[in-house]
Amino acid sequence: MRPEPWPVVPEATARAARAAARRGAYPLAMRVRDELGELFADGEFAAAFGRRGRPGWSPGRLALVTALQMVENLSDRAAAARVRFGMDWKYALGLELDDEGFDPSVLVEFRDRLVRHGLEEKALDLLLAALVGRGLLGAGGGARSDSTSVVAAVRDLNRMDLAGESVRAAVEVLAVAAPDWLAGAVQVAAWSRRYGRRVDAWGVAAASTADRERLAHDYGVDGFALLTAVYDPATPGWLAELPAVDVLRRVLVQNYVRTLDADGREVVRRRETQDGLPPGRTRLTSPYDLDARRTARHTTTWTGYKVHLSETCQPLGPDGRPAPGSPPNLVTNVATTEATVTDNAMTAILQTQLATRGLTPARHYLDAGYASAALVLDTARTHGTVLVTPLLTNNSPQARAGNGYDQTAFTIDFDQRQATCPQGRTSNTWNPVRPHGKDAIHITFGAMTCRPCPARPQCTTSRNARRTLLVRPREIHESQQAARALQTTPDWKNDYKQRAGVESTIHQAITTTGIRRTRYRGLPKTHLHHVYAAVALNLLRLDDHWNNQPFDRTRTSHLARLAATQPPPPN
Repeated sequence: MRPEPWPVVPEATARAARAAARRGAYPLAMRVRDELGELFADGEFAAAFGRRGRPGWSPGRLALVTALQMVENLSDRAAAARVRFGMDWKYALGLELDDEGFDPSVLVEFRDRLVRHGLEEKALDLLLAALVGRGLLGAGGGARSDSTSVVAAVRDLNRMDLAGESVRAAVEVLAVAAPDWLAGAVQVAAWSRRYGRRVDAWGVAAASTADRERLAHDYGVDGFALLTAVYDPATPGWLAELPAVDVLRRVLVQNYVRTLDADGREVVRRRETQDGLPPGRTRLTSPYDLDARRTARHTTTWTGYKVHLSETCQPLGPDGRPAPGSPPNLVTNVATTEATVTDNAMTAILQTQLATRGLTPARHYLDAGYASAALVLDTARTHGTVLVTPLLTNNSPQARAGNGYDQTAFTIDFDQRQATCPQGRTSNTWNPVRPHGKDAIHITFGAMTCRPCPARPQCTTSRNARRTLLVRPREIHESQQAARALQTTPDWKNDYKQRAGVESTIHQAITTTGIRRTRYRGLPKTHLHHVYAAVALNLLRLDDHWNNQPFDRTRTSHLARLAATQPPPPN
């Protein structure tokens, strides 16, 4: 690939496209080319291409095709057809009207190159840099972030199906890589009956519990037998290095236990809780997507990933809308994680990513899932950003009941290293601890102090009748108390209304680009999908901005319109 400037829009293409555009709204693709010009220069993607060999299609224009593909939520085949037949896309790419475009597989190869060379975010970086140069973006101002679930592009398997499908995936790979070896290692006819089709094709759910247990046991026995043959010293060593074989090994370890009975015979059984199950963050859920994880959030359970979107937000006027002429709200950061990563763990990472792009906000609006007193304090100290996020309230039994002594009823004296209860009694012990790797202080009151206390039912339900407290170190504790007091004020609640707008951004990403269900397998390609989805959202919002469309076009129901035409009721 030799980097070259994008071609000027051919005269015939420009004349035909503009003539067609006069009969309707000016197409987004043409507007992007007119306003932003050569947005993605070929040279920015040069690291992913060699200098010798058959000339390739322009990577910069492929990046624009990928972004426009997300705008219209098209498949690769449909996107290639739009390049071939769409005058607006030909205009944006600078192609002649009779240009045949490219094969859809070119988009697949382009994405593979971006992922292999770590260029997933290059398109978003270039777009944001161009918008900074035009005064539509910059540091300071407001930003808001939120996350949503992303379903992986694989089937949702239970433990039994996962084991059977992992054996089948390994056998399929070995049948291609070493067919002669496999024919000598297993009984091909018998294994073909069991693993010739995907494992859920037999209607196992209708079988009895005993039959399902027997089948799950057989999957484990077959898997271990296959691994034993692969790791035999007489077997070519490269077979053990096949990814599908290693996946089978990991699945068997997390789902089965091999032991010896009293006669010294090997026994294979399913792994139970008492045997130690792997944590969700490391547990494989599919032999075909090793990054997908199963998790739950509120009442939603899914297998896949989580995406965090951050966008700018403009100050709201008295009418609850941004001032006329304000820049559009633009997506400035995208982070994709495994589904088991909590929002709380991403707060500092989001701040660092925004700072790296030179877009550190003055105020960052987040929901309670991202909040903790330590993170609020560290962010203010490190980046100078004010995190506007509600800290979770005290969830002790007394606080939930609303009629007892919760932690806020106690006076904590860090200088004297003691706490005082509402009855005026002081604590006995003050011990620094580190639960879950976080610094804290464990405070206990004496049993002889609490047992005769008349307010004991409102204070503790402990069997040994004494109250204990767990508080954070002084700086964090004081920050926590101040934040909880502040978030009850009307001004804070009114300011926090800014955060709600990110929900519409997530909705737009889901309905427009299909971000809720990934197109690809693996975390890197899923993140690539999310980045280009963010580019697509920004192009759509820029198009509205250039066309003087309002920030929010609220739908009005037919009933509301009818009500507006009716005379006011008599007094």
